Amino acid sequence: MTNIRVVIADDHPIVRAGLTALLSSLPDIEVAGVVSTGREAVREVVTTKPDVALLDLKMPDLDGIAATREIARVAPDVGVLVLTMYDDDDSVFAAMRAGARGYLVKGVEQEEIARAIRSVAAGEAIFGPGVAQRVLGFLAAPPSRTEVAFPELSEREHSVLDLLAAGLNNAAIAGRIGIAPKTVANNVSAIFAKLQVADRAQAIVRARDAGLGRP
Repeated sequence: MTNIRVVIADDHPIVRAGLTALLSSLPDIEVAGVVSTGREAVREVVTTKPDVALLDLKMPDLDGIAATREIARVAPDVGVLVLTMYDDDDSVFAAMRAGARGYLVKGVEQEEIARAIRSVAAGEAIFGPGVAQRVLGFLAAPPSRTEVAFPELSEREHSVLDLLAAGLNNAAIAGRIGIAPKTVANNVSAIFAKLQVADRAQAIVRARDAGLGRP
């Protein structure tokens, strides 16, 4: 039986070492690579062609959501399993939309991590207990169109993007929402990064395509 090959990506050295030790001790799992950033994770996946990429969400250079999306594009056969400390709705659904097959919150038992890796390698979707309840709730009662379109954005960033798509400048958006223009500028920069667009024009096009910016 061929071993399941795994690439580990986490920016914390202790976590990387612990996961490497755990997975290396299992007879059916092989660590194909260990990296510390999202961009390195994508590169390692392309180079080593593992069965599973085990990713943290918050990493330098390229975060886990963007790395998951890129891996799904360049290596669709590789299953992405998120292992992170974040269990909020935005993070969970953003990872799902990006293409993750599994989502675990750090602190789960080692056996659960191994089981999830085997499941994802087999093409199954798997979520930790708390996350699973949230996913089931999501499927039973889908969120609004705006949230479905851009789940990676916070509620305020959604509001800013909506007004941006309506043609308002930063000062007008600040007045409408009741925040400082500098805060609006910071939100706009975050929106550009999360949507992976270069400027306001591209952000507006994507937002209007998703139905934002309309009365």
